[in-house]
Amino acid sequence: MLQEKNPLITNIHKILDLTLVTISFILAYYIKWFLPFEELRGLSITPNYYIILLLTLITSFIVFQLVGFYEPYRKQLFKNIVKKIFLGVFLVLISLTFILYIFHQADLSRMFLGLFIYILIILLLLSKASIYYTIRSYRTNDFNRINILVIGSRERAIDALKAIINNPGEGFNVLGCLEIVTEDHKVGQDIYKGIKVIGTLKSFSSLLVDEAVDEIIFAMPLNEIDSVDNYIYFAEELGVNVRIMPDFQIQKIMYRPATAKIFLDEFAGLPTISLSSTPAKTTELILKNFIDYLGSGIGILLLSPLFLLIGILIKATSKGPIFFTQERCGLYGRTFRLIKFRTMVENAEKLREQLLSQNEMDGPVFKIKNDPRVTVIGSFLRRTSFDELPQLINVLRGEMSLVGPRPALVREAAKYQPWQRRRLSMKPGLTCIWQVSGRNTTTFNDWMHLDLEYIDNWSLILDLKIILKTLREMLVGGGS
Repeated sequence: MLQEKNPLITNIHKILDLTLVTISFILAYYIKWFLPFEELRGLSITPNYYIILLLTLITSFIVFQLVGFYEPYRKQLFKNIVKKIFLGVFLVLISLTFILYIFHQADLSRMFLGLFIYILIILLLLSKASIYYTIRSYRTNDFNRINILVIGSRERAIDALKAIINNPGEGFNVLGCLEIVTEDHKVGQDIYKGIKVIGTLKSFSSLLVDEAVDEIIFAMPLNEIDSVDNYIYFAEELGVNVRIMPDFQIQKIMYRPATAKIFLDEFAGLPTISLSSTPAKTTELILKNFIDYLGSGIGILLLSPLFLLIGILIKATSKGPIFFTQERCGLYGRTFRLIKFRTMVENAEKLREQLLSQNEMDGPVFKIKNDPRVTVIGSFLRRTSFDELPQLINVLRGEMSLVGPRPALVREAAKYQPWQRRRLSMKPGLTCIWQVSGRNTTTFNDWMHLDLEYIDNWSLILDLKIILKTLREMLVGGGS
């Protein structure tokens, strides 16, 4: 999840705003210099525009923070953000005018200042609107929320629920509470502000498999739970984060995680012990998200002529739509519609049942090397992996990453063994280590192990290597 209050995110936001100030200044300068109306064209050469730009940047940096540009968008209406933009830019103008007067820079063109302010307002409005509605879209689609399952329903659990509800901007969503088997009578009972006991620990495993659970909070004494280490191990095996509220009883059960790392962590203001099976490189993961959004946006823009050409070829060579969409499993089992260029005949899904006996993959995956459903242009698209390019849209929507385990079909993920479900603990990718490691000759179990190896050893450098290998595979036509 992208944490809006993370210092790195806030700093990136500030850098973006200062970049927009610089662009607005330069555009205003050149527009004024090259205006088609001779009487309005040109600028005085007396002011030092580099010094003025520097003063403008310093002024903007201070004013934007004072006005509240960088408060979390979750807690604001967009109309309030618009008010802050107009107020901030107005204060920048007033402050800059005063500073220029102090520094005896009276020769600066009023039209230049007007153009600068006008362009800056437009760019800030576009920037803030894009950020605001993108965040809202991710939140609406459940990709920027952390789904939490609480174990317990007494005082310690209520403390956790209060902390979560009192921090609405953090994006936490409580699925409900589970109680120990001896307290079945509590099922359905309201614990705190509409959050209920949804079952007992008997349903623990099925809930983790069937629901998109990001984190589990043990908010009761661990010694009251029979075989508690089995529950923690199962969550660890699936890659679900585990938090234990004090008192610190992890030592009492002598639990030693196989893949998860144990560390002290603050959760909604409460101290907890956290067990995480996913990469703990918070800053690098934020950079990965930033690269995903930037890379997918630039990719869609640059590849749009190729998209158009492929669309024309698909329509010209076979009946049916240009794009094929299919429900896939995303982060922790969240479902989304994956977008691909259509490479098969229109009724391919119906024909699949007739071809099950020819499946060449073990495990729950269905794959035939020379699939008779594939069209002529579809064969080329698969060989070059061009059919996957529309998934840049999924990346831009926050449903996928540029690099990560490939998104599984819902029916395939339902057949995963618990240890295989841990591959769902990281956002699915447009490309992955399996795709550049002889995917056509890899067994299903080896594929799963490759994905878990990627999660356990993830780094930005590893992502870069996989992207470069993917480009090589596309150039030599190594797909299928």
